[in-house]
Amino acid sequence: MITITDHEFKKLSALVKSNYGIKLGDEKRSLVVGRLHNVLLHKNFDNFTEYYDYVVTDTTGEALTTLVEKLTTNHTYFMREIAHFNFFRDHVLPHIKETERSKDLRIWSAGCSTGEEPYTLAMIIADWVGFNQDGWETRILATDISSKVLEAAKRGEYQLEQLASIPAPWRKKYLRKVNEERGMFIEQIRNEVIFRLFNLMEPVFPFKRKFHAIFCRNVMIYFDAATRKALINRFYEIMEPGGYLFLGHSESLSRHESNYQYVMPSVYRKG
Repeated sequence: MITITDHEFKKLSALVKSNYGIKLGDEKRSLVVGRLHNVLLHKNFDNFTEYYDYVVTDTTGEALTTLVEKLTTNHTYFMREIAHFNFFRDHVLPHIKETERSKDLRIWSAGCSTGEEPYTLAMIIADWVGFNQDGWETRILATDISSKVLEAAKRGEYQLEQLASIPAPWRKKYLRKVNEERGMFIEQIRNEVIFRLFNLMEPVFPFKRKFHAIFCRNVMIYFDAATRKALINRFYEIMEPGGYLFLGHSESLSRHESNYQYVMPSVYRKG
């Protein structure tokens, strides 16, 4: 096993932090070595200094993308933290229906991973407005820093065991069987989600219109306090008045971090 020196770990950690906001504390040292070991072997590098130099001099950006994909965990599943989806269905959508005269529903799934979250939102919205849309524009923006997980998400195809947690009426209505092992979302649901590669550390958010709801769940656990606070306030700026922010159940905001108002655990609203 190739070891990593203190200096190499600090340089690699600083690189990841500056580009993606992800903080790699000393407790992550063994994870870094374990997940990058095969990359170094494949590239015939003898140490992490050679690997670092390779990443920072790669003009294509592919090496940096591979680095962050190796170090982040894209663990998710359908119906995760279901209280959020129920609240979105029972409170957020009725509020938007009453107040949004343009009938333009704008939802952002930030850190969407392999697509389970945005597809769940798409099914909720399809139940709410129907495929005839009734004049509504309802597409969901789903972003992630990993091109690998986005390619999987775009296909909308999953193992049947992954789909088992989806309520049976939804499976019948919105999914079709591909084979004995896999199922796929029907075209109408897949078309509701726009997948894009996007880094939350980008200096400018290139969105022309503000969002009614932002789901950024279990993403900021990778960030330090300053990075997290800055991102929360940027979310606030690009959100419609009365819009909702959904965090992971292990995440919360203090009253001093932003102007968001507490609604329920890990759900906040812009006043």
